Amino acid sequence: MNTEPAIERARILIVDDDEPFRTRLAQAFSSRDYQALSVANIEDARDAVSQFMPTHAVVDLHLKTQSGLDLIPLFLVSKIKSVVLTGYGSVATALEAVRLGAINYLAKPVGVEELSLALFGPPLAQTGLQPEETEAVPSLTRVEWEHIQRVLRDCGGNITRAAKKLGLHRQALQRKLKHPPPS
Repeated sequence: MNTEPAIERARILIVDDDEPFRTRLAQAFSSRDYQALSVANIEDARDAVSQFMPTHAVVDLHLKTQSGLDLIPLFLVSKIKSVVLTGYGSVATALEAVRLGAINYLAKPVGVEELSLALFGPPLAQTGLQPEETEAVPSLTRVEWEHIQRVLRDCGGNITRAAKKLGLHRQALQRKLKHPPPS
């Protein structure tokens, strides 16, 4: 008779409105012998907390018109260790995520290895590092480029609509899009 306690697999909830990313991430965690469930919005995430009972969560900062940060207090109360992801990171939102109870904060693109370390390694607060010390702060031109890409994606690639949202002339936006992303 085996007297060792049964080791329960981690249950990871993925909350991201980018369906291909969400699906690939769930498959990658499943292939590493974790249970994974992915959802696209806050309402489905709240349902998943009570039904799926995750031990860990990966949540995107921007979920269409919602903020993934709204889920962090629920995760904290439910003892779910959470990592916040964003397509364009800033020190202010990283600090806010950690202040609310997230154990880590990562900028996209991110792989499953980096996410696993963030979820199962020491929390950012225990490393003694501040979020700005964990990675280089992006340049202003990089942040602008990422913001333009996000707005353009939200507008379905429609340059005219994106230009209006950004407060730019369409031709000015087209000129900005001709240049490769800054590093």
